[in-house]
Amino acid sequence: MIINGVTIDETFAEAFGMRATRLIITAANLRWANHAANAATGFATSVIGCGAEAGIERELSPDETPDGRPGVSVLLFAVSGKELAKQVERRVGQCVLTSPTSAVFSGCDGEEKIALGKNLRYFGDGYQISKLFGSRRYWRVPVMDGEFICEETTGVVKAVGGGNFLVLAASQMQALLACEAAVEAMRKLPGVVMPFPGGVVRSGSKVGSKYKALSASTNDAFCPTLRGIGNSELSPETGAVLEIVIDGITEADIRQAMRVGMQAVCAIGAAGGIQRITAGNYGGKLGKYHFHLREILA
Repeated sequence: MIINGVTIDETFAEAFGMRATRLIITAANLRWANHAANAATGFATSVIGCGAEAGIERELSPDETPDGRPGVSVLLFAVSGKELAKQVERRVGQCVLTSPTSAVFSGCDGEEKIALGKNLRYFGDGYQISKLFGSRRYWRVPVMDGEFICEETTGVVKAVGGGNFLVLAASQMQALLACEAAVEAMRKLPGVVMPFPGGVVRSGSKVGSKYKALSASTNDAFCPTLRGIGNSELSPETGAVLEIVIDGITEADIRQAMRVGMQAVCAIGAAGGIQRITAGNYGGKLGKYHFHLREILA
């Protein structure tokens, strides 16, 4: 398959089952909602080293939030509900509770529940109080600029992590510009985040290493400086490879995001230095979700 001069490899991205939740962070204005959301989703690129994968889903207008203030929707993913609960408590406690004017609410109604404000309320040192609205409990925790309002729990749902595709280009900047266009298009979709910086990964990895302590190491087959050494996947004309990783609430969410992202790359095409689109997988042996590139773009 060739689209606008770009070869689409006959391969698939291999993704994994995860657990996810959505949090709604509000503040006096969008600037401070984004400060809290950016802090809460920091150091969350890969569960390999971060414990969670997270990102901003979208900004919310006052009529879309529980307290009628500007807000930001964030998605957090982890390998289990237990790990997700730990990550949510730490990140909300250190990054949202601390941020001026902030409040946080559940944006996810999964049957499984994890603590949101349930444990953070103890920061109130006995002065915290709760209110029950229907079946939802909220906590009011006194802080130095007023009160921190937080919902007691948030729902957890099954999710998918690790959808991906790789962009091969003649130069580093051409690969980067194409990935920027892809991420911009993908961020318009609900239910997905691209957890790496700017949504783009340069250090794609393979399973295992010559060093026993490492579970993953550089994807040498796609490193331009290693062309000619070992089993390189690169032609002499390829100057750089960048990867986009997608986490989504559903398999369909990731499929749609991959489609939109790859279409944006193909729109730049061979005239913009784009040569191939491929994907990272482990032979189909590790992840239960397989996203075939040509099938998605057909």
